[in-house]
Amino acid sequence: MLRGRAVTLRPATAADVPVLAQIRADPEVHRWWRGGDDLTEAVRADLGDDDLHVYAIEHDGRVVGAIQWYAEPDPDYRHASLDIFLDPAVRGAGLGGDAIRTLARHLIDEYGHHRFTIDPAAANSAAIRAYAKVGFRPVGVLRRYERGADGRWHDGLLMDLLADDLTG
Repeated sequence: MLRGRAVTLRPATAADVPVLAQIRADPEVHRWWRGGDDLTEAVRADLGDDDLHVYAIEHDGRVVGAIQWYAEPDPDYRHASLDIFLDPAVRGAGLGGDAIRTLARHLIDEYGHHRFTIDPAAANSAAIRAYAKVGFRPVGVLRRYERGADGRWHDGLLMDLLADDLTG
């Protein structure tokens, strides 16, 4: 259990699958996270991925999203990559930044990570602004990075954060 200023992060469990799938089904979340026709199965698959560490984000006693990370195992390129989604009803309260800071501090202190990456859609300006507030900086555009629900390829933005640049 990891405690931030306003959020608590805990390893997500099978009991969290319905609420996480419900949040991912919200059009504002689904637009960026997608996950196919069966979001319940998509969340279950994430929880079952041995290389992925998924935490439920709790605020005021309820699950409001998830944050996950995976590590690059090659010691010469070691870093952790993060992804996060929040219930749109709680956006704007700083909970995403609190969750990212809390997880990053844990990964620095417990695992010795010095660098983090995140790769939002280049069109997701709200997420990009939120990540910048935590200290992430743009590295470059990942051209035609992911296929959208419309079947076309869309750009992503690679951002990174060094442990020394973590704000707040």
